[in-house]
Amino acid sequence: MTKRDVASPESCGRAPARPPLGAWRGGALAFAAISVLFAAPHFAAAEDVAPPTIETKAREALLVDGETGTILLQKNPDKPFPPASLAKMMTMEVVFEAIDSGQLARDTEFPISVHAWRTGGAPSGTSTMFADVKSSVSVENLVRGAIIDSANDACIALAEGMAGSDEAFAETMNRRAEELGLTGSHFVNPTGLPAEGQHVTARDLVTLARHIRTEHPELYKVYAEPDFKWNNIFQRNRNPLLKIDVGADGMETGYTEASGYALLGVTDRGGRVTYLAMSGLATAKERSEEARRLLDWSNDSFELRPLFAEGAVVGAADVFGGETGSVPLVAPKAIAALLPRDADERVSAAIRYDGPLAAPVAAGANVAHLDIMVDGARVLSEPLAAARSVGNGSFSDRAMGAVSELAFGWLRQF
Repeated sequence: MTKRDVASPESCGRAPARPPLGAWRGGALAFAAISVLFAAPHFAAAEDVAPPTIETKAREALLVDGETGTILLQKNPDKPFPPASLAKMMTMEVVFEAIDSGQLARDTEFPISVHAWRTGGAPSGTSTMFADVKSSVSVENLVRGAIIDSANDACIALAEGMAGSDEAFAETMNRRAEELGLTGSHFVNPTGLPAEGQHVTARDLVTLARHIRTEHPELYKVYAEPDFKWNNIFQRNRNPLLKIDVGADGMETGYTEASGYALLGVTDRGGRVTYLAMSGLATAKERSEEARRLLDWSNDSFELRPLFAEGAVVGAADVFGGETGSVPLVAPKAIAALLPRDADERVSAAIRYDGPLAAPVAAGANVAHLDIMVDGARVLSEPLAAARSVGNGSFSDRAMGAVSELAFGWLRQF
């Protein structure tokens, strides 16, 4: 690793000095401490990571700021658990994508098959919109039933109408999940009803929720609708956050014996959007209380901190075999983080890249990341770009680079 100070926001107009050849190296990645952003430079080893300032009863939890993507709280965010009705978020993403791309019309009607009725309708004893067997329901009403009533019959009707079967629709769900980068999730059916091999993670759920809210804003509004009436049966929205004063506008709840009570909540308080995924709560009451406590804490305990303006020089990366031995790194967009109000000494930052970079390096190419850490845990990672091009060096430049690599590169194994 390479460790050196880099530019502060106040000095972002000046390129950093080239580091000495003898700078310490080791590991597969290069890091630079950003000491001037915060109280003091700090590199936390794994055993130095402090516990979070708030605990949660949830077995899995992830709390994320919607504007910057800053992680405010995490607990087993990549541990898989059965999704229950949270799987319907993926079902709705597939449906929303088809509607917004023009492949599916809202007034198209799909039949309620015997399978949809028995598995997810009135006889099933599960959440349902009570659609009559062999009736036809428009896509728009099926979407409302699936979201507001968390209706299994609506989800199955959509799956059968769009793909022919639950199984074929699940293949589409998994293909879309892969395209969206949901690496820890797998879907077997459109409802979330218990099935072997079906699982999600808190991180994937937050990623999915952010995508739906951003890319399908008009259809997303259905998640905030308070009630829905079908077949003369009135049902209120199952999202408990809509009933309390936390600025909720979505999104989904779930329950299974295996994973307990779960929730993906989205709130908008004065323009600050927050995403909360959690699972493993003992009761519905505990789920609601825990969600409110965490959301209130995030609203009261954090503030937005601008870090670097667009185009500001943040630091430099070593270059191997180039006409120069380093390249300045700039922020391709403005970088800000939502950070604890009173936590300067708990906050640190580092530049991370596979290093040294191999020449040639193209101007504007994203070649590194700026990692922001709180209590030693990474809470935000933003790309950094090469400020200028670095061409291949002369034979003597490459020879000197090779000597340097032989002298210091062996330390990367540690």
